[in-house]
Amino acid sequence: MDLTNCFIFFLLLTSLYFALTRKTPPKKHPPGSTGFPLIGQTLSFLHAMRTNSIEQWLLQRTSKYGPVSKLSLFGTPTVFVHGQSANKFIFTCDGNVLGNHQPPSFKRICGERNMTALIGDDHKRVRGALVSFLKPEMLKQYVGKMDEEVRNHVEMHWHGNQKVMVMPLMKTHTFNIMSSLIFGIGKGETRNNLIELLQHMMNGLMSLPINLPFTRFNRSLKASAQLRAFIKNLISERKAALEQRVADTRKDLIACLLGIGKTEPSIRMSDEEIVDNVIGVMIAGYDTSSVLITFLVRLLGMDRSVYDKIVQGKRMIQVPGRWANYDFGPSTMLKSGI
Repeated sequence: MDLTNCFIFFLLLTSLYFALTRKTPPKKHPPGSTGFPLIGQTLSFLHAMRTNSIEQWLLQRTSKYGPVSKLSLFGTPTVFVHGQSANKFIFTCDGNVLGNHQPPSFKRICGERNMTALIGDDHKRVRGALVSFLKPEMLKQYVGKMDEEVRNHVEMHWHGNQKVMVMPLMKTHTFNIMSSLIFGIGKGETRNNLIELLQHMMNGLMSLPINLPFTRFNRSLKASAQLRAFIKNLISERKAALEQRVADTRKDLIACLLGIGKTEPSIRMSDEEIVDNVIGVMIAGYDTSSVLITFLVRLLGMDRSVYDKIVQGKRMIQVPGRWANYDFGPSTMLKSGI
């Protein structure tokens, strides 16, 4: 009996040995290098982003490795594709062939249920809920709020100044409008605290995912946790107000998403999904909108013919309850700040 047990044990060890030492055919990977573990090409990529030389950085990879190459960014294995055929493949294949995938650092900051991290039916459901906030009948409710924010901003930061830094002001202006439309929060200490949290989160998105004290990523995670706690409390307040019928579902984005869950169950969102996607909306709209407005103002400041055409073609614009006559006023020296 002992001899039989020894023989069986020997067979198991032999099988395990051959299983571990058996050579598997190498997987077919595109050319390129993933660099050092975790770091990869992240540092050179970030340097190119900050020095506005990202196009040259990408062209160098293309000339060295061809239109398809592998690399590592933010601790994630990545494939870089370039050219018309690659673009056609990316934008025409469905989610079953190529799914959206965000780096782990992005998910940890913005959440697992963020729309950009979802695929298939979940992505369609969450997108449908968010798009409902942008319907024309909903947007009409926010024109007055946006008009008031614009007037206050121009009065406070532009009137009487011969020189203004456009980019920082546009970031502040964009965030003020977002705070009003997303949270229903006016100017004050709460709004000032929120913009600091958002800026810390934005800095962490484009950094190495190393969660050590005093790193950008660590500060970003802490800011994300604080912002999540704030949004969760706001959701609880909105739920209570809606149940007592003392709040309108058109008050802000959070109230809208909570109201949609009752009227359209097919696109209902959980509290976690609301938190993650509110953060996603803030991050998506903060930089893109402020940069776009900055370049529009820069065009007006640099090209007199465009400025004159807009002034000549200005019209009376109606907003709820009053008429507003928009005028750029006297010529102002502009500095873009970018």
